[in-house]
Amino acid sequence: MLEAARAPVFPPLMRGMEVGHGADPALKACAEAAMGCDPGLICYAQADDALRAALVLAPEMPLEQAMAVLPLCGVALQNALGALAPPEVAVHLDWDGGVRVNGASCGRLSVAASTADPGAEPDWLVIGLHIPFIPPETAAEGEDPDVTALHLEGCAELSPLQLLESWARHALHHLHRLEDEAGRAALHRDWRGLVWKMGEDASVAQGGAALSGTFLGVDEDFGMLLRVEGGETRLIPLSSVLS
Repeated sequence: MLEAARAPVFPPLMRGMEVGHGADPALKACAEAAMGCDPGLICYAQADDALRAALVLAPEMPLEQAMAVLPLCGVALQNALGALAPPEVAVHLDWDGGVRVNGASCGRLSVAASTADPGAEPDWLVIGLHIPFIPPETAAEGEDPDVTALHLEGCAELSPLQLLESWARHALHHLHRLEDEAGRAALHRDWRGLVWKMGEDASVAQGGAALSGTFLGVDEDFGMLLRVEGGETRLIPLSSVLS
């Protein structure tokens, strides 16, 4: 249940800002970033049905390279759940930010930035996180087996507050290594062990339509390598998933 008696405790270099009831933490984080807030701000909503939060970052690299923070924050989420959830809870990551728990969709990470130019250095970048704890009625009644929530997957003792604090700690740990080549290589290895259906058929949104093929892997900036009909391999930049 919600630990409403206290505010979350974040590691050094991070600080929290609670958003009002019904507000979107990601939109608030983007607004604060646009006004020049320091990186490390985490906007969050206090609720017991879901974890809703967003982290403001200021990566000092071109956007396409900076997009690595999306898989990085996904790995941090898996690390957090690995530390807090029962051992039988398996967490995987979709290439575009989706989160899967025991094979079913369970929330997602999103990303927004001050620019959509892949070669430009963004002034700010925001990673949003939404993880349901209590399922929608259709999932609870078994009408949508591909959608789940943490309380359906053996995590009834886990609270959004606990997961938020743990996610922040693991994210900070990985962010310290991002600008180092060895750290980026380690992120690639960690993420490849978690990515959903690499080597299998996949469909991604491109230009308002779905592009289907075989998910072969990713390039150094986590761009998807997709083999489409006819044998051609397309590179789909990770920046194409910017919200």
